[in-house]
Amino acid sequence: METLEAIAKRHSVRNFSSQPLPRDVVEKIIDAGRRAPSGNNVQPWEFIVVTDSNVRKTLAEIASYGKFIADAPVCVAVYCKDTKYYLEDGCAAVENILLAATALGVGSCWVAGDKKPYCGRISQILGVPEGYKLIALIALGYEAGTPTIKSKRPLAEVLHWEKF
Repeated sequence: METLEAIAKRHSVRNFSSQPLPRDVVEKIIDAGRRAPSGNNVQPWEFIVVTDSNVRKTLAEIASYGKFIADAPVCVAVYCKDTKYYLEDGCAAVENILLAATALGVGSCWVAGDKKPYCGRISQILGVPEGYKLIALIALGYEAGTPTIKSKRPLAEVLHWEKF
């Protein structure tokens, strides 16, 4: 799938089939995340792949708006060292992951992390050392059912030349 096609087709998936994701597919998706740009090439990210169903259920119970994590075969916790641009760098990695998943035919959904009250509990469950910030939890899996794709605002409505 071409890059612009993956961008156009990417949508949040919250309904997953029980079909497992092959390890090599997950590794390709994470590899795309690690290739994201970062300020001064710091590369502050760490990726925790959670396939254990009990741990995913616990994460789903804790994460606001992330109940579907329990049903996804994979949850990726994206962390960054607490650097100057940790949030920007981490979000670039998350977007690469979402696009790579789409390009590989895998559904995904980004669940917020940074600044959420549950970050500490999730870090404790996943054994994350001090000095790292939870950027996002990403549910990954093959989509079950018919996709629900929301429309985007038209380009003419959001594009401004020279001034707002």
